[in-house]
Amino acid sequence: MRNRKIIIIALISVIVISYSFQSRFFEIAKQIEIYNNLYKTLNINYIDEINPGDLTTKAINNTLQNLDPYTRFYNEQQMEDAKIRREGEYGGIGITSKYTKNGIVIVAVKEGFPADKAGLKAGDLITIVNDQELKGLERDQLSQVLKGIPETPVAVKVQRAAKELDFSLKLDKIIDNPVPFFEMINDDTGYIILTRFTARKSTEEVRNAIEVLKEKGMKKLVFDLRSNPGGSLFDAINITNLFIPSGKKVVDTRGKTRKNSRTYSTSQEPLDTEMPVVVLINGRSASASEIVSGALQDYDRAVVMGERSFGKGLVQRYFDLTYGTQMKATISKYYTPSGRCIQELDYANRDQKTGKVPKFSDGIVNSYKTTNGRTVYDGGGVMPDIAIKKSTKTKATEKLLKSDAIFNFATEFVRSNPNQTLASFSFKKSDFNDFKSYLKDKDTTFTTKQEASFKKAYKTVKNNKNITSEYNAILQKLEDTKIEEIAKNEDIIASELEDEILAQYFYQKGVYQHHLKNDKVIKQAVDLLNNPKEYQKILGN
Repeated sequence: MRNRKIIIIALISVIVISYSFQSRFFEIAKQIEIYNNLYKTLNINYIDEINPGDLTTKAINNTLQNLDPYTRFYNEQQMEDAKIRREGEYGGIGITSKYTKNGIVIVAVKEGFPADKAGLKAGDLITIVNDQELKGLERDQLSQVLKGIPETPVAVKVQRAAKELDFSLKLDKIIDNPVPFFEMINDDTGYIILTRFTARKSTEEVRNAIEVLKEKGMKKLVFDLRSNPGGSLFDAINITNLFIPSGKKVVDTRGKTRKNSRTYSTSQEPLDTEMPVVVLINGRSASASEIVSGALQDYDRAVVMGERSFGKGLVQRYFDLTYGTQMKATISKYYTPSGRCIQELDYANRDQKTGKVPKFSDGIVNSYKTTNGRTVYDGGGVMPDIAIKKSTKTKATEKLLKSDAIFNFATEFVRSNPNQTLASFSFKKSDFNDFKSYLKDKDTTFTTKQEASFKKAYKTVKNNKNITSEYNAILQKLEDTKIEEIAKNEDIIASELEDEILAQYFYQKGVYQHHLKNDKVIKQAVDLLNNPKEYQKILGN
């Protein structure tokens, strides 16, 4: 009798689960049918012609935008850009650029590649490529005009200040090295910077850098992951493996399905498990950077120094869709060896009215223990063992950093001061004052919310000429206020300005060479490594 009851309960469970699946798939099919019907009706009856691709892409993006910013759809054109970001190789001219309504603005020139050899400069506006006007083209179109098969000839017309210049060059295979710089800081301390976790390359390049520096006498390492946005999960595991033994858990991923939930452990022999290491992180160190820094912290294998990391504890996977399209979707959360999930933003509980996303770090934060018994916490990124204090960004500064003002000032600075040497260059207090004057007198890109609202309100007033003097006085006050607000963050802004100017003078390599001798955080890391007793004390030994 008891067995019969168990069988009946099991059958009922199967029926309920089956019905649940059927109901779910019916709802999905229903919604797809509704969209298809709507699209067909719209296409037949709407007064103007409809672009099928644009309409579908916008519909999909609107669907995804309420999830998280990492779940994305890529149409056929966007696929190429996504592949470049993952693999770091493409046929191009060797520039970092931004797309505008007037064409392509060169943000940085990569040393030794076609654009550099031809004489193109940061700040140049590319207006014509192979007789094709770029003005008015969409972003997806602009992203393709300077990419293609290596050795393909390209003719570009450029606006540089008031001049119009012509350049002829050929596309080349562009390889972005994820380890663009490594060098000895002193006789026994090495420095390696990893800018992103590029699939199949990052581990190889970090390993090579360590081996080369060891041949030069390296016994201690400063490993720089600042502003590294992440990338390949497998490279994060393999790079961690360079410093810890085989068979150690690096990260757990936990998703909705068993397939998306697994434990990743080291599987190779490490390069060095004893060498003292300081890992540098900041607020733009994310994802794979946090896996590495979090794992090394949990195993007390390195001292983590800098600022709290970004807090991206989510894992994405690419899914191939029909007609050459693709989706990147968040499939799981990841957890460091001690059990921490460092995800900061709780997208599942977004406020549906305001769109505001709550922070896990504002709620209950849980504590965990490292191998040596040190206390670490979840939520809100990886907290460094040694925090480097910076001024707290004002809203005006956050707005400034998102504008083009720093880039535009740096471009003007370099053009006005052509003769500089790396050894003697420093961004002085007088230069920062010049930047503030530039914001007042020349810049049009840095506008606060208050300024924008005030200008908009002024335009709506009839006969506003009658209040022009009052308007100008208030506008001047708003401008003065925003300058006062950014001056509170001179340390942050001056550093950004210096790096931008250095890059335009001496390429990105020059920035790293300058940091090696002048960066206060690197100096503090070296001081710690020169104090073995303090280093071991921080790690709980």
